Amino acid sequence: MARRGAYPPHFRSRVEQARLDSLALFRALDRVGLDPTQIPQKLLQKLFELDADCAEALWCLEKPKGRFDVGAMVRDTLLTLAALPTARDALRSKLPPAVRTRQLDLETAIRNALDPREAYNDIPGRDPQVR
Repeated sequence: MARRGAYPPHFRSRVEQARLDSLALFRALDRVGLDPTQIPQKLLQKLFELDADCAEALWCLEKPKGRFDVGAMVRDTLLTLAALPTARDALRSKLPPAVRTRQLDLETAIRNALDPREAYNDIPGRDPQVR
């Protein structure tokens, strides 16, 4: 891990990529036409929480050092980054079999088309439309 007050290499890009991956999954779920009862709500809620952790980390990266505990934020965010792939896979595996392939195809297409600035959606003080 990084020394106190420093960030691990590629930390920001890893968090940005994780947010974009989650965004693609969320948008694909919206488009496959499932009834909410067909989506495992507890797993979806867990993904929302993990995504919020990533958003918070990106928000913290925009703040001057000393305003929060960098070590704790990095530690917690690294745990989130480690948990996200398993959480996404768990959700996908519980979708109705008839839509899994379509959902994954949509997710891949959406992910490939996302603007990297969309990692900052819903982060206070950041407007993804402004460079």
